[in-house]
Amino acid sequence: MAKRTAAAGRPSEPPLAARAETDRTTRRLPRYTQFDRLWHAGQAKLTLGISLPAVAAAWSDWASHLANAPGRQLELAQAAIHAAGRLALFAAMAARETTSEPFPPEGDDPRFEDPAWHQFPFNVWAQGFLATQAWWDAATTGPRGVTALHERQLRFMARNALDRWAPSNLPLTNPEVLERTAADQGRNLLRGFDFLAEDLERQANGKGPVGADAFEVGTNMAMTPGRVVYRNELIELIQYTPTTETVHPEPVLIVPAWIMKYYVLDLEPGNSLIEHLVGQGHTVYCISWKNPGEADAELGLDDYRRQGVLAALDAVSTIQPSTKVHGVGYCLGGTILAIVAAAMARDGDERLASMSLLAAQTDFSEAGELMLFIDESQIAYLEDMMWEQGYLDTEQMAGAFRLLRSNDLVWSRIVRQYLMGERDGMNALMAWNADGTRMPARMHGQYLRALFLENRLSRGRYAVDGRSIALTDIRAPIFAVGTEKDHIAPWESVYKIRLLTDVPVTFALTNGGHNAGIVSRPDHPRRHYRLDTMPADAIYQPPEQWVAGRELEPGSWWVPFQAWLAERSGERTRPPTMGAPEKGLPPLDPAPGRYVRER
Repeated sequence: MAKRTAAAGRPSEPPLAARAETDRTTRRLPRYTQFDRLWHAGQAKLTLGISLPAVAAAWSDWASHLANAPGRQLELAQAAIHAAGRLALFAAMAARETTSEPFPPEGDDPRFEDPAWHQFPFNVWAQGFLATQAWWDAATTGPRGVTALHERQLRFMARNALDRWAPSNLPLTNPEVLERTAADQGRNLLRGFDFLAEDLERQANGKGPVGADAFEVGTNMAMTPGRVVYRNELIELIQYTPTTETVHPEPVLIVPAWIMKYYVLDLEPGNSLIEHLVGQGHTVYCISWKNPGEADAELGLDDYRRQGVLAALDAVSTIQPSTKVHGVGYCLGGTILAIVAAAMARDGDERLASMSLLAAQTDFSEAGELMLFIDESQIAYLEDMMWEQGYLDTEQMAGAFRLLRSNDLVWSRIVRQYLMGERDGMNALMAWNADGTRMPARMHGQYLRALFLENRLSRGRYAVDGRSIALTDIRAPIFAVGTEKDHIAPWESVYKIRLLTDVPVTFALTNGGHNAGIVSRPDHPRRHYRLDTMPADAIYQPPEQWVAGRELEPGSWWVPFQAWLAERSGERTRPPTMGAPEKGLPPLDPAPGRYVRER
């Protein structure tokens, strides 16, 4: 594959794969260190990458402080006796008559919603579980002297351990399963066994989930017409074909996260942000990241910045010179776009007309449940695992995300499919989610340390080309989107861009999660959002105050986002050419290109 440099005068560099292989083969470690790292890598394959010493440290911190707090021990013992008494009284009364339940489920826990759970003896079993859960929550909350991280880890681990034994997960203590088994004369369990065998077989053979075969990139997904106009060893840049006679002169460059395939933003006809923007008269470019392998182990964040975002921006500027660009970043793509924007501002590069961050964090001090797994022990453990194999595998990433939402993604699925005998339906978003990617070892370790653990970007300590950058240097206006149920990038964390910059920030809060909230077609019947523009000199409002003062708007955030881009664009003109053949950027493969098809 011929390598082309989009920007004239930029010094040529050795191929990424060659540099990565050189770095990796020349790295020397003492033999005992190598043995330890291989030992940890072997453990990690059994623990989903979770550090056993980190788990032990959290439990030890709690147990040692509790052992030295006799007053707290008495308090917890009294709470246990009180709860046991209430439960015993409830059980005695529930056997004879309907009575109020003393231990209600927390939040929107749906496990015990069915009316059958309020009948004896199932209500006693459910109440016993909820009482135990409430006691452990109390026991692991606010222990004096325990570090905040260990407390959060302990609460999470205790809750997950208890969830394994919830009566809803066991066929003989789940009234819904028993009712279904009686009604189906056991056929639901036979279907569930067939589903389990089929899923295990597909997993063993590296196949996607059942139904994913019906969704194929280029056939019924990632269908917006376009061409690859630039390719290097890390990205393909897709330029999309205009569908309007005139377009806004400022193009839109989309930077998706390398942790996912880009086409979540071009999911399917009628449900594609890219298609929507093109249809409203925007020239859209999108990066498609290459799926890295073992040879790419030493690719770092700086490679993703230079050979990814900057290379794509250079190509766009070559095709459409003398025009500014609307940068749009999703998830980690937004984080690296913010890094690029700050470095450009520091260096006097004014090519960005605006910056939009979709479920993207720039301050990681409150980065949600993912932070439960980010400490020195955990990162060292992950680094050893990736050192051995060269990358973080798709299944290892998926396992961590499933662990964060075990009730939704593990136990409820087991009950529904293998006990109730109901096979989950498949849709385009689920099929995309099953089409995972890997991450190079060096890059993954760098962003975990520099961004999550040390939070350098928000503190003005993240260095680009040997010099620190500051988000306050950015002069382009910002559009930021948070989603209400985001467990990866909590919206309160995304909202912090308001504290870190000195430009007008338009913030949209939409319903849904990290992916479903962003994929929000305009005709979706159950979408709403809140929206407001905060001037640079406006008085700061904390997130909860901001929400309370903003009206709920029905519909998709795509509509005001497109209007925001249009307001910051010039008069419409004729569309640009596809690529720039005369400047060394001829159109290559049709969209969606090659890289997105790689496994």
